[in-house]
Amino acid sequence: MPPEDDNSEWFRKWRSPFFKSWGFEDLDRMMEEMEKILENEFKAFTAKIPRDYVKERRLPDGSTVREWGPFVYGYSVKIGPDGKPKIREFGNVKPSLTGPKVKEEREPLVDIVETNGEIHVVAELPGVDKEEIQLHGTEDSLTISVDNPQRKYFKEVRLPAKVKVKEAKTAYKNGVLEVTFPKADSEKKPKGEPINID
Repeated sequence: MPPEDDNSEWFRKWRSPFFKSWGFEDLDRMMEEMEKILENEFKAFTAKIPRDYVKERRLPDGSTVREWGPFVYGYSVKIGPDGKPKIREFGNVKPSLTGPKVKEEREPLVDIVETNGEIHVVAELPGVDKEEIQLHGTEDSLTISVDNPQRKYFKEVRLPAKVKVKEAKTAYKNGVLEVTFPKADSEKKPKGEPINID
C-alpha cells in the first residue's frame, strides 16, 4: 500500500503551497541525493565481496534473487590478569577507513587461558572435520587454518609466553578446538612445528 493511502491527510498538507513556501522541495531533493549516495555505497561494497559469498537462488515463481554472505563480525571482551579489558575480533569482515573489507577466510573466535604451567588455546571452528584443520606452532605463536569448499578459517594467535610446541596436546569436539601447550622452561628456541590433532 503506498504511503499516500496510509497518511493521505498528511501528504495533502505536505504538498500544499503553505509547506512548499517553507522550502520542503529542498528536503525532497536532499532525500533523493541521500538515496543515490547509499545506492552507490552499496554497489561499491558488493563489488568487494569475494565470489564465493555471492549466490543466486531461484524462487518458486521462477525469478532469481541474489544473496550475499555469510558475513560474520564479532568481538569478545575479557578482563586480563592486569585488570584491563582485552578485546578480540573474529569473523570475515574487517572494519577499515575505506569501508568494511570482506575476507574469504573467517577468523574464528579464539580464547587464550594462561595458567602457571600451561597455555590453553580454545578456537570455535564449526562445520569442519578434524582432518581439515591445520595447526602450525612456534614457541610464541599458533596458526590455525582450514580450507575446504564450504568453510575457510585462518587465525594466527600470539601466545602470552614461550611454549614447548612438541609437547602440545589437542582435542576437537563439536566444533571446538582445544590446544594445550606446556610453558617452556629453557631459553632454547625451537623451530616451528606442525601439530597433529588427537
